[in-house]
Amino acid sequence: MNNSNDTHMKTFGYILWLFGFTGSHRFYYGRPITGAIWFFTFGLFLVGWIVDLFLIPAMDRQADLRFASGKIDYNIAWLLLTFLGVFGVHRMYMGKWITGIIYLLTGGLFLIGYLYDFCTLNNQITMINRSSTDV
Repeated sequence: MNNSNDTHMKTFGYILWLFGFTGSHRFYYGRPITGAIWFFTFGLFLVGWIVDLFLIPAMDRQADLRFASGKIDYNIAWLLLTFLGVFGVHRMYMGKWITGIIYLLTGGLFLIGYLYDFCTLNNQITMINRSSTDV
């Protein structure tokens, strides 16, 4: 495996798995649909949450292949989104200063933008990382 494209960390995935009944690890690995299902069904009634303990290495490999590495680190962005997302800090980290300030003033654009970013953060970072390597 090419370590230069190690976009996601298994360690961070397992830490998020501890809260996996909320689907957080699935959002992190770029699986927003199943992340939402886990969120609304309490980790697929905890059965899916336990199964995911064994699926995280495969989800990590797939995320590393799917998302582009570059100047924006996925782990830092996810950490900022998870704990400071309503303040827009993750957006400011990605260079999206205007929307970051809007999030800061509106509580993550009234939480809707915050939830949107949980579903799309990996793709947003990939677009930035790919455009920065094209220069």
